Amino acid sequence: EVQLVESGGGLVQPGGSLRLSCAASGFTFDDYAMSWVRQAPGKGLEWVSAISWNGGSTYYAESMKGRFTISRDNAKNTLYLQMNSLKSEDTAVYYCAKAPSSWPSPSWDYWGKGTLVTVSS
Repeated sequence: EVQLVESGGGLVQPGGSLRLSCAASGFTFDDYAMSWVRQAPGKGLEWVSAISWNGGSTYYAESMKGRFTISRDNAKNTLYLQMNSLKSEDTAVYYCAKAPSSWPSPSWDYWGKGTLVTVSS
């Protein structure tokens, strides 16, 4: 059974940092690309970032470039999202999502339950 479990969310002040983690199990982690997707309160899903199967290629939504860094540790079956210079508009539930192939795609076949990030003073 595929499982994706996010952690690391919480309350942070504007300008602060958080690192999200996603522990993966039930599939061969290093065979698949992974993404982070978020949903702000009352809004739709927004793609944040993606990473190829070996971490060699990374992709970001425009508003996250320079502030967020996606990475993975295939030995630990874990995906990460380092978020710096956080803004109030980054407040959202952040989901880890598995791509159906080794390269990022605009669709995902498995999702975690999400971790809430609240940016507020």
